[in-house]
Amino acid sequence: MELFNKDYDWATVLKPLIAKYKGKRHPLDYQNTYQLLVMVVLSAQDSDANINKIAPAFFQEFPDMKSLASSNIESLIPYISKVRNFGTKAGWLIEIAQTIKENHNIPLTMEKLTALKGIGRKSANVIMRETNSPAKGIIADLHVIRVAPRIGIIPETKDGNKVEKLLMQQLPKDMWGEIGMAISFLGRETCRPTNPKCGDCILQSHCQYPLKTV
Repeated sequence: MELFNKDYDWATVLKPLIAKYKGKRHPLDYQNTYQLLVMVVLSAQDSDANINKIAPAFFQEFPDMKSLASSNIESLIPYISKVRNFGTKAGWLIEIAQTIKENHNIPLTMEKLTALKGIGRKSANVIMRETNSPAKGIIADLHVIRVAPRIGIIPETKDGNKVEKLLMQQLPKDMWGEIGMAISFLGRETCRPTNPKCGDCILQSHCQYPLKTV
């Protein structure tokens, strides 16, 4: 059963959700843009909680882009060996660091971020949102991919890039910077994969999911 409801004014429906989560920091426990970039790269196909756990020791050893650039893959691995695909990610981080060289050179545009190894549109959108850079897209993480179709905002698809594109078509640009993380937080806290807390949901009067469960 398709839940997508194209007749809703989703821009208006979603305003309370944005108001609830506007400006709330991403769950990655970063202290600066350098740490954010590194943690976003490491978190691909891994949990934020796991990255938060290994981050302190990593950043004690590699406190900035300069120290990371002068390192090598072998020296990184002991600090990220519990991260999924750590070998590949170590290579990405070294290449990024050697390209950027210094913290102040970290780019904050979609074009320049996605030109770096290991950073796709989702990661770039996260970095841009957390640094208050002008939004050029919508964060489409695993929670957004699951929750946006469940609510009925967009048709169901597992393709993150397609989810982002559909949301960008559905919603005005002034919502792009916050709506992705707002939906993500809803998915983390309320709209869980199983046994969602529908009674606690701020969108319960508009959500299409109960129609599927009747």
